[in-house]
Amino acid sequence: MPDSADNFPSALYSAAQVRQLDASLIVAGTPGFELMGLAARAMWRALRRRWSDVGELTVLAGRGNNAGDGYLIAELAQRAGWQVKVLAVGETGALAGDALLAFKQAQEAGVLIEPWSEHAVLCGVVVDALLGTGLKGEVRAPYAAVIARLNGSGLPVLAVDIPSGLSADTGQVLGCAVRADITFTVIGLKIGLFTGQAPEYVGQIQFDDLHASPAIVAGQAAIGQRLVGGNVAQLPARQPTVHKGQLGHVLVVGGDLGFAGAALLAAQTALRSGAGLVSVATRAEHVNAAQARIPEVMAASVASANQLLALAKNASVLVVGPGLGQGAWGRSLLSVAAISWMPQVWDADALNLLAKDCVSVPANCVITPHPGEAARLLGLSSAQVQSDRPAAALELAKRFNAVCVLKGAGSLIADPGGQLRLCDRGHPVMAGAGLGDVLAGLIGALIAQGLSSFDAASLAVWLHALAGERLAAKGVGLAASDLCNAIRQLLQEQSVV
Repeated sequence: MPDSADNFPSALYSAAQVRQLDASLIVAGTPGFELMGLAARAMWRALRRRWSDVGELTVLAGRGNNAGDGYLIAELAQRAGWQVKVLAVGETGALAGDALLAFKQAQEAGVLIEPWSEHAVLCGVVVDALLGTGLKGEVRAPYAAVIARLNGSGLPVLAVDIPSGLSADTGQVLGCAVRADITFTVIGLKIGLFTGQAPEYVGQIQFDDLHASPAIVAGQAAIGQRLVGGNVAQLPARQPTVHKGQLGHVLVVGGDLGFAGAALLAAQTALRSGAGLVSVATRAEHVNAAQARIPEVMAASVASANQLLALAKNASVLVVGPGLGQGAWGRSLLSVAAISWMPQVWDADALNLLAKDCVSVPANCVITPHPGEAARLLGLSSAQVQSDRPAAALELAKRFNAVCVLKGAGSLIADPGGQLRLCDRGHPVMAGAGLGDVLAGLIGALIAQGLSSFDAASLAVWLHALAGERLAAKGVGLAASDLCNAIRQLLQEQSVV
């Protein structure tokens, strides 16, 4: 994943968009072979920084432009005195254009080029220059066997542009994929490097724009934007005369019998994230516990839709679903939310009931499915959702006319108009119960303080991920409630001063 000192551009592209950007640079006067040379030199520098004392290089080359990069890296290593060989998996006779020029240049430099065989020996640092971003179907022979050998070798790997076998558009593994230590990508960031299964395969992502003209880059449409510190929304500074009534009233609806904790986590987070007032509508059995645990939150017993209707009139944002259950009680309360006018966040069982066609989602809503919930909403399998997460997020936003947060590695935020944002931050310690409830409460609090649904969802996902990263240093066993104070501190750092 990106270095913590992330200075990457925010724009994310499909493979086709990057190819178009590459073509635009060539039309503007930079020959393709010159771009290939710039890429190879940048990758060689990265390789030497990481593995300066190895002195031995194996390049696995296919037959496309990725192979051309590999041949030029081999030439640079040869000239630097390294022991180098290229194992040509793709037929060298099939090379054409810039890749053929690169092959001939490596040959002239004395690089040892051998055809791949099952008896080939991998040594030193391995450069994966097998398959590029144009791969669509599953990896076929002989490439699948080469990838299996490489992954089993234990050798360090630098992947050219993308690990072979990984989809540049979706992050899906197409049968099998190289596990890289460094993925060095150029010209434009491919969205598939940051979501789906990609985090398991890309290692550390490094990037070079190859001195592309900013005007040309700005002229190429992107599929979406990475969330970075400079493009997430900020809460406005609070005026000296501000009072709680100006900071919104979040009403959390949930906490069926045995599930009070989910609603309380959402309410606690909303409170710690700056909402002026926070209420919880829950089962009577949970009211005393709620008041004891979070005395600042107003806890109300609701047994019917009419009771919730009266409470909702005083709220400015509803957060519906944490611990709601799918029984008669939960369905009754959700029916009130479905006809309410104010902005809402639907999570957990609200989404499961939505998938059953029990209700319709209201306008100006944020839905926050994990892949399983997304699959139920779309009538697909979880594997199908994960195979193209950007498409799933965009389809959910369009189908339900809502802002969609598709949670998971490389969380995605989409709106009905086709805007797409991606968060590549976070940490594996965040794989635990209750963190989705925290996120729902955070989104609700940010909407209550005046952010649009899309901006609130984007900022909330960003803060939630950064809070997890900060707490990861303490080890596994992260409790969802641990995030509240970290989010509060991050909000302070992020707010306009």
